[in-house]
Amino acid sequence: MPDQHGSTAPGRVRGGRLARAIRRALRTRRGRIGLALTLLVVAVAFIGPLIPGPSPTALRTLPFAAPGHGHGLFGSDDLGRDVLARVLHGGRRLLLLALASTVLAIGLGAVAGVVAAYRGGWVDALVMRLVDVLLGVPQLVFVLVLVSMVGPAVWLVILGVGLSHAPQVARVARAAAQDVTERDYVRAVAAWGVPARTVIRRHVLPSLVTPLMVEFGLKLSFAIILIAGLSFLGLGTQLPNPDWGVMINENRVGMSSNPWAVLAPAILLALLALGVNTLADAVARANLPAAVAEDAAMQLLATESPVTDPGEPDAEVWA
Repeated sequence: MPDQHGSTAPGRVRGGRLARAIRRALRTRRGRIGLALTLLVVAVAFIGPLIPGPSPTALRTLPFAAPGHGHGLFGSDDLGRDVLARVLHGGRRLLLLALASTVLAIGLGAVAGVVAAYRGGWVDALVMRLVDVLLGVPQLVFVLVLVSMVGPAVWLVILGVGLSHAPQVARVARAAAQDVTERDYVRAVAAWGVPARTVIRRHVLPSLVTPLMVEFGLKLSFAIILIAGLSFLGLGTQLPNPDWGVMINENRVGMSSNPWAVLAPAILLALLALGVNTLADAVARANLPAAVAEDAAMQLLATESPVTDPGEPDAEVWA
């Protein structure tokens, strides 16, 4: 039902646009392949721990025992633990950390970018200069500094990865919101005395569903790789808990004896990154204008964020 200002409920609008954007993407072959790869790895991470089997931390056989002959489907790792059990138990925590840090990055970046575009003037200049400063610091270095100062706490990993990705999201949100904030209906609502937060929530944010969805997919894949890298360096999940990044680090010395101890988690990480990126690319191609979608796809291949030009509005705004 429309409210007193003639607009529908913001949650319903955002939910409807989100559902339409996903349906458009899943009509394409690219979208279905991306979703299938993503769901495959997610199923391994969340259903795997429910499958009966040996403990992922129990010493069962000789180190780096080859698969078969009673050593399990993927053999054993550097301490003689079952590789398959550690693979099945090593993805859930990684995905939850990546999801939480991505939600934080999208939330902070979207708020900063939209506020900068709506307010303009010195607020825009201040926010974007801060964004430029944060973008000048490599993401891995930024997270390593935070984690090394306090320790590999879960909340700190989420905060560090989220803050490292938020500046790129802010640039995308600002670029996409600039056209919306200049439209007559937004100016009219603001002239009626409606609070800025209400204008942003009801009239600006619903038009940014598609670019933020694309950013969510990109940042989720980057967060997975970054958190796995932290585990590889010993600053993420601590031993003896299983983790795909930890497994690659601790078993790389035995590649010649049992390569599956490294290949199994590495393949899952690669499939997850490929699936999420492919799905995000499908969302961009199916919902954004042709020029913007092509630019997003090219920047996706370059592992950069798809930043729309300030003068190019989002497809949802045109609809």
